[in-house]
Amino acid sequence: MKRIWLAVVVLLLAGCGVQPSWVTAGGEAPTGVAPGVTLYFVDAHEQLRPQLRPTGHLGAISEAAALLLTGPGNSDLHTEIASQAVTQVVVTTTPGVIQLLVPLTIHDMSPLGIDQIVCTALGVHVQGGGARNMKVQVRFTQPTPESDKQRTCPLIR
Repeated sequence: MKRIWLAVVVLLLAGCGVQPSWVTAGGEAPTGVAPGVTLYFVDAHEQLRPQLRPTGHLGAISEAAALLLTGPGNSDLHTEIASQAVTQVVVTTTPGVIQLLVPLTIHDMSPLGIDQIVCTALGVHVQGGGARNMKVQVRFTQPTPESDKQRTCPLIR
């Protein structure tokens, strides 16, 4: 009987050659796992259309907004945002709201241009794992009542 117990113990200890392992540091979590960033421009029917900009990574909301302000490039899409030399956008994220300070006035874009900015910011947020119900607030260099509106993207539900 002792031999049977000894054999059972030896088999249990031997396992299947699996060695115990400990938790090891794996470094930072991966971010930007994407072929690029989706920007929103306007088609010939005045509808928002996504355009993948192949950057090799998702990037941050501020990077996507800056790319949006550079325009659609060589495509059949256009922008409803006036061309600007400065493309830096300041992003502040608070619970429930992404605030964007753009280097533009309300007169530099149409309402569809504001939607372009909102959809691009929210798209990056969602693609990066954020909640779809987040709101976006676009603030301009000259404060207006429009700056207080919390918006959603009509294409991201």
